[in-house]
Amino acid sequence: MLKQIGASGQLSMGKHLAGKYFQVEAQEGGVFMLRPMKVIPDADAWLHTPEMRTRLKKADAWMAKNPPATTDMKKFNAKIEAVLKAKAVKTR
Repeated sequence: MLKQIGASGQLSMGKHLAGKYFQVEAQEGGVFMLRPMKVIPDADAWLHTPEMRTRLKKADAWMAKNPPATTDMKKFNAKIEAVLKAKAVKTR
């Protein structure tokens, strides 16, 4: 593909790339390398640390082995009531 830089100094690469980010690297001989990039907001950067990636992989593995199940609310409420009664007895 042959492109010409316009009078405003811009180069159009096509609408399919509109809004995407690229790292522009100037190389020897007037060559420019464009690398597609994703931008991560500072507030979300902690999710992309090696430690968090490891933790998320472990969480995914746990979820695969422990699929969601229906909770028997009568049994659940009975357990909660038993815990609350035991705490009430201890505080007397």
